Amino acid sequence: MDRRVVKTRKAITDAFIGLLEEQDFEQITINEIADRANVNRGTVYLHYTDKFDLLDQSIETYLQQLVESCMVESPTTPITIKDALLRTFRYLELHAPVYTTLLTQKGIPAFRNRLMKLLIQGVEEQIDACGIHKGINREITVQFLASAATGLLEWWIMNSMPYPAEQIVEELMSLLELHLILPSQVKN
Repeated sequence: MDRRVVKTRKAITDAFIGLLEEQDFEQITINEIADRANVNRGTVYLHYTDKFDLLDQSIETYLQQLVESCMVESPTTPITIKDALLRTFRYLELHAPVYTTLLTQKGIPAFRNRLMKLLIQGVEEQIDACGIHKGINREITVQFLASAATGLLEWWIMNSMPYPAEQIVEELMSLLELHLILPSQVKN
């Protein structure tokens, strides 16, 4: 993609996120976005159908960046769940304003919903790779773990990250291990 196009799209997205920090999504206009991005209204429409398209593409972009943040550089290098979580939480620490805005805007639950879908997919992949205890319902386990992780992440961000990434990941790993180990311990 042409660098000018990338620069313009970034200016528009940054302006949009900045406006989301200040007001509800419904109140934001294309004119405000264009003014803040220092582009013409037509330029915004050249890149986005409307503000809903801008929201969808922004959410997709930021979620993609979040996913990429927890990946390793080399596809042949295996990554542990803990390493992936630590990379993700560290990335969130560095980019807190954007993700705080996307999670705290009451008018746009789409970000949280898409985040939840990503976590469900990740949990399913981990369960497929590691297995699940016999007699445990896979669907319920996936929902429980993904909901817990989403809720914890949301709480952490909305409370101004009261604990460092390393500590929150250690606690989350302990909770996940407790959940995954406890069923077999109860049977013994």
